[in-house]
Amino acid sequence: RSCDLDISDPFREVRTMIELRPATDADLPAITDIYNDAIVNTVATFDLEAKSVEEMGLWLRKHGDRYPVVVCLSLGRIVGYASLNEYSPKKAYAATAEVSVYIAPDSRGEGYGRTLLGAIIEAGAQKGIHAMIARITEGNDISVHLFKEFDFRHVGRLKEVGTKFERLLDVELYQRTMDESGRQE
Repeated sequence: RSCDLDISDPFREVRTMIELRPATDADLPAITDIYNDAIVNTVATFDLEAKSVEEMGLWLRKHGDRYPVVVCLSLGRIVGYASLNEYSPKKAYAATAEVSVYIAPDSRGEGYGRTLLGAIIEAGAQKGIHAMIARITEGNDISVHLFKEFDFRHVGRLKEVGTKFERLLDVELYQRTMDESGRQE
């Protein structure tokens, strides 16, 4: 799928060479590398130990058709991915999903996060997801800005719920709800 572009977009040249598509098993090494970088170097995830390709394969298969995982390729190389994740196994939460976006360290700041977040929101709307939740660790201002651009609203804070890099960290909760046609409410 190609991206619709605004001619005034400063990243236009880069984005004309990108592809968005559902993740496959062949993408798992790149997805694993991107996620493991986030584990080791950022507070974007509270996982503390690197994952194997096999573990990430189980993660991908668990998503099934209901919770899409989308990869973004630039010049044939995976530069990031976005996923909708089951918010809770309780059936009452079936129309709610948690949103995650991860970008390769050498590709951050080039607009891929924006492209992926737009794509995963659209995919969620097509799957009938009504509420999308983003958990963003304190201090991750880039993610806060990105999600606010897509009309996620701050709905709460969980105080000192995770420890990473020997620090207790808060998690900010952002939410976007959709109407029955898939548009934001």
